[in-house]
Amino acid sequence: MTRRRGALPAFSLYGETAQATPALLHIESIASRSRLYDWEIHTHVHPGLHQVLWVHRGPVQAVLDSSQHRAEGPVAVVIPPPVAHAFRFTPQTEGMVLTLDARRLAEGDAAGTGAALQTLFSAPRLLAVPAHEADRLQTLFTALQAESSADESSPVPTWLARSVVWRLAQLTRRHGDGPPREAGRDALYTRWVVLLEAHYREHWPVSRYAEALGLSTERLNRLVRTETGHNAQALLHDRLLREACRRLVHVAAPVSRIGFELGFEDPAYFTRFFKRLAGCSPKDYRARATNAGGLTPSTPDTAARSR
Repeated sequence: MTRRRGALPAFSLYGETAQATPALLHIESIASRSRLYDWEIHTHVHPGLHQVLWVHRGPVQAVLDSSQHRAEGPVAVVIPPPVAHAFRFTPQTEGMVLTLDARRLAEGDAAGTGAALQTLFSAPRLLAVPAHEADRLQTLFTALQAESSADESSPVPTWLARSVVWRLAQLTRRHGDGPPREAGRDALYTRWVVLLEAHYREHWPVSRYAEALGLSTERLNRLVRTETGHNAQALLHDRLLREACRRLVHVAAPVSRIGFELGFEDPAYFTRFFKRLAGCSPKDYRARATNAGGLTPSTPDTAARSR
């Protein structure tokens, strides 16, 4: 299996051009897509997305950047966002492909999720899985696929995906499978996602995130733009707006209090911020959501507005 020369194709899901969103969490069987391509997935990247290829049984050939690997299941292939990858399977290969935006898993107070994301996706890797662990992982993947197909609004797929990441991260630590020395760049985007979730309500300037990551502001913006198409400030604003929308619908508190809880000391400034990005005031947004039956409407593409 060889890598093709020239510009690498970039997909949200292989063969599909739809742009990824912070809500993306997708799981499918290896066979469902690879059989369409004669069991070979050519070299490509998934900007801003993390991926785990779970091979429960059968062979896999994998290219991760410049390294080539052959393995037999049970094995997990871990692919951070910047990594170019390709696969070759056979009809006997059984398993699943989990593709996700780490921002979805990192959101909220999920204990240990941020650390697990950083451990697991610190570098591309093939992670051999012992038989007893393989059975538990297969159960999680099967449940995740079933729940994802059943109800798109359910929080259960997110919980199950966190469980998959946590178990694989524990396995990584237990086996001492640390990142190779040259793989620091692969960890930066994941670290940014985790930092954003930890501090967005504190309104850190982009320069402070860059300093925490050991980067210049320019380099951080370049990293984030490469993976998402937007700069770091746009992603910070998007996260604040999504949390504001969620609380306006689901938390019975005055608009001013929600603004304070999100780090806005001036209620008038919070209202202006929200209206600039959402196109309506927080009060109007809450009223519309209530009239729509209490379900949170889709938030606007704030990143595009903030560039």
